[in-house]
Amino acid sequence: MGGVIYYDGQFDDTRLLIHMVATAAELGATVLNYAPVIALNKDEEGMVHGVTWQDAETGQQSTARGRVVINATGPFTDSVRKLAEPGVHEMIAPSQGAHLVLDRSFLPGDTAIMVPHTSDGRVMFAIPWHGHTLVGTTDTAMESTPLEPLALDQEVDFMLATGALYLARAPARSDILSVFAGIRPLAKSGDGKSTAALSRDHVIHIDRSGLLSIAGGKWTTYRNMAQHCVDQAVTLANLPEVTCNTRSLKIHGACKNAAESGALSVYGSDAIAINALISQSPELGQPLDAALPYLAAEVVWAAREEMARTVEDVLARRTRALFLNAKAAVRMAPRTAELLARELGRDTAWQQRQVAEFTQLARGYQVSASA
Repeated sequence: MGGVIYYDGQFDDTRLLIHMVATAAELGATVLNYAPVIALNKDEEGMVHGVTWQDAETGQQSTARGRVVINATGPFTDSVRKLAEPGVHEMIAPSQGAHLVLDRSFLPGDTAIMVPHTSDGRVMFAIPWHGHTLVGTTDTAMESTPLEPLALDQEVDFMLATGALYLARAPARSDILSVFAGIRPLAKSGDGKSTAALSRDHVIHIDRSGLLSIAGGKWTTYRNMAQHCVDQAVTLANLPEVTCNTRSLKIHGACKNAAESGALSVYGSDAIAINALISQSPELGQPLDAALPYLAAEVVWAAREEMARTVEDVLARRTRALFLNAKAAVRMAPRTAELLARELGRDTAWQQRQVAEFTQLARGYQVSASA
């Protein structure tokens, strides 16, 4: 798992994603944020040769051309494919997996738990995660792929009941600090009714329009997925073949002594620059909330170096605050909005809207005392 970033011995997918984007930019990629593709453009022969994208903040539309277009949009794979061929046969069977976060005391020590067989056919795990206990997961077949999937009551009840069999004590709904869900983009097979039985391997598909789609896969095979996808793209676009260097390529932030940076270790070598911000402005060394380790300096860094544009970007996509403790994240929102506004040149009204929108979002990460 070269390039994977760990925190307290645990995989941090948010940091990996950000550092992968930074690596791409350093290697010459043009990286866009808040720029959804709204159309796939075709040549005279009906082959996809570019995209039209829209700036989500200004509404301005632009186009980009390419010898090949790769669709790597996870659970939204089929939605993008339909931009080129509206009647295309769907290749994705979306499956929802939910997780809940508890206090660290529910899993003392540094050892994770994995139960290979549960009542829904999937493994159950409980792992130490960012100073908390992460419990998962479920497998619920979905008919749609919402932008903000929400854990179902039956999923929460299943995880609590199963976790009670193995954790230090039985958790209750009142113990849940945050609950969240994600959608797995599984490749369809047969009737697609049992997503637990579907392969987690990646699939590469080329439509008649020439659009290349990749779906499925796991974090443990992301480099292999990328190599297979790019090899197919090279062949499809009749590009010169070159040797893939992913085996030796270090991801942005690679640092042998990252652990010395404490809570900032997830930033790898970037922790040095964040500490420099704190040295210049000591107030940035203050935690955003006593319940979580995130500092004001991380908000400034996210805005300056990681393309963060909203409070949600910072508290859910650059840090894991919302996923670790939803109520604490809500308490962090006003200060986060203030810091972002200063960096982005926003006014007080913008700050208030940001706090209100994030507070509404965070409700979906909290559970009621009773189902």
